[in-house]
Parts: sequence; C-alpha cells; structure tokens
Amino acid sequence: MDICEGRLKEPEIRFCRPAEENFVMILCANPQAQYKTYKNEINRAVASVLDGGRYILGAETDSFEKEFAAYIGTREAVGVGSGTEALHLALKACGVGPGDEVITVAHTAVATVAAIVLCGAVPVLVDVEKDFFTMAPDQLEKAITAKTKAVVVVHLYGQAADMKSILKITGSRGIKVIEDCAQATGALYAGKRIGSLGDIGCFSFYPTKNLGAIGDGGMVVSGQKELAEKVRTLREYGWDQSRNSQAAGWNSRLDELQAAILRVKLRHLDHDNARRMKIAEFYHKELQDSGIVLPQERPDSDHVYHLYVIQLQERDRLREFLKEKRIQAMVHYPVPVHLQPGYKSAVRVFEKLETTERIAGEILSLPMYPELSESEQKSVMDTVKMFLSSLSSAKANK
Repeated sequence: MDICEGRLKEPEIRFCRPAEENFVMILCANPQAQYKTYKNEINRAVASVLDGGRYILGAETDSFEKEFAAYIGTREAVGVGSGTEALHLALKACGVGPGDEVITVAHTAVATVAAIVLCGAVPVLVDVEKDFFTMAPDQLEKAITAKTKAVVVVHLYGQAADMKSILKITGSRGIKVIEDCAQATGALYAGKRIGSLGDIGCFSFYPTKNLGAIGDGGMVVSGQKELAEKVRTLREYGWDQSRNSQAAGWNSRLDELQAAILRVKLRHLDHDNARRMKIAEFYHKELQDSGIVLPQERPDSDHVYHLYVIQLQERDRLREFLKEKRIQAMVHYPVPVHLQPGYKSAVRVFEKLETTERIAGEILSLPMYPELSESEQKSVMDTVKMFLSSLSSAKANK
C-alpha cells in the first residue's frame, strides 16, 4: 500500500512513498528534491514571513516582483494566484471579452484554453509545428479574422515558439500577443528572456516548474505600464488606492510565503536550468542513434528543458516497461484540448489539427529535474535502451 505524501493537480502526477523502506522510484519530476537542496534558505525565508506578520501583498511580494521583472527584462511584474489566473488577468487587461476570438493551440495544458473561456471569448485552436510542437505561424496567419483580439503563444517544454514570425504576423494588425511562459522560465529567444517579447508575459510557479513554488503562484510581466496597472487592479477586486472598485475584478494574489520561497529559488534558477540542459545533453548522447525522435532545439534560442520529450510509435509500451522498472514517465499531453469533453463545445478548431492529434499518441516525457543523479540518469537511459533492444529482437523474430 502506498503512503501518498502529496497529490498535485496535473494529470497522473503523484508523489508517493511506498511502505517498503528500500523502494527506489525515479520520478518524472520531484519538487521535494529541490526543497531539500535549498532547505535551509527556504526555511529561513518562511520563518521570516511567519515572524513578520504580513502574509498578503507585503514586502516579500513587492521585492519578488521587482527581482523577477529585472530577471526577465521587463518594466513591470505583478504577482498573482496561479499561472491560469496570470493568463486570465492578462487577457482581461488586453480588453478580451465576449464576442472576441483568441488564437492559441490545443497541444498545451488545459489552463491556456480555460483562461480564454473565463473571459467569455472563443478559443480558436491552430496546429503546431512538427519539430517543436509550438504554434505553426502559417496556421496562425490563416486563422485571423476581424474578431481576433489576441494570440496566446505557448512556449512549450522549455523553449520558445517562433516569435519572430508570430510578431511579424500580428504586428501590423494590432493584435495583442500574450506569452504563456509556464514551461520555459529563464529561456532565451534571440538574446531576450521569454515573457519580454510580446505585449504581456504569463508565468506559472506550480511546484514542478523550472521556478516552482511550494504551492500555487503566478506572475504577469510587461514592458507596458498601463497593462501592468490593469492587472494589478484586477487581481484585487478592481480596487483603487481607497479600496473602491473601479472595475469588476477578482481575488488573485501571490501570498508572502510563496513570494519568499520564490525569491530564494530565483537566485538559483540559471544554475538549475543549466543542470537540466546538462541532463538533456546526456540523454541526447545516449539516444542519438536509437531511432527515437529526440527533442529539437530551435535556432537562435536555448532550451531549458522543463520536460525532456521523446517521440516514438511504441510510446505506451515503453512507458509501461519503464513503470515496471520503477521509472516514472509521463505524457504531456495525452488528449488535445479540443477533444476533451469539457471544452469541445467551447472552442473553434481551425482546419485539421493533424500534427497535434498525431503526436498525442507518440510523445513521452522522461525524468527531468536538476537533482536527478548521474546514476539515475544512467538507469533511465539503460532501461530505454533495454526496451529498444527487446523491441528489435521481437521484430527480428517475426
């Protein structure tokens, strides 16, 4: 019987300690390992907040907003309650509402589309590029109508979408570009941090992210003061300085405890991302002649490997094989948003999403987090190669 120590909201993610003390499980993601790495710093930061007596929108949140804006390279940053709310409030700040269309992709976390639906707008879903799994610019251009108010660009798995092409398409049309940066915090594109490229950038600090809280949290960044001020107002009931609601707003605030924890982790983010890249380099080397389709890195950008996603037709068999060997691999994302019952009637699909639907049955995320040891990395690779060898033998014997 498993003794579960925590359950995260993302599908299929569980962090459990089985009853057998000698049990060893290589997890796909392991937020607790990062806490242990920075335990002393985090504990001191938390204790400082608890002793200080200010728990919502205090000095820690203010400092983290300034530090995060400086890191991303934007003028403004506004802490909010989650990555979903970051997107929701960013869309509202850009004036998105009922009757508007917002173009995005179906190969993403449901949160991307949920935020658009929360605004009363219609998500228009386009296909993704076959090499990078991010928004296909040619599809974007064809999907634009007179009702298109914004584009939500998802930077996926750790690297940027084709922002040069996307901004060229939207720039002359007055369409707002919102960056969903949840999976690529710290990544660079053409020398700039993702989140600083469009009109507004949105981040999630969900525990498994490259910059993860110990709970929920999110951030909206922008180089435009007016947009940031709208988000700042909307996150707290639409209040002005006298606490009079000048607009209909929400309650979506980054709390002081999470801000304090994130300030600690932000100082180590580049180091941790470099560690992820080093693990990816090892995986690349080990699997380069395996026949598996490996992650592609976009030119003029870097990849901070929030996830290491491979592609093969025998995905489900490999996943089960890894599970039997006590290695957790996951699928991001098994069912495209337009095929999920809760959103089928809320979205409009532009043409066929052929690449999106094909890769949903072929992609697999291997273990990837900064604290993954060399022996664990080797175990993952040896097990994948063991599977491929058995698969090759089975085909030869047919």
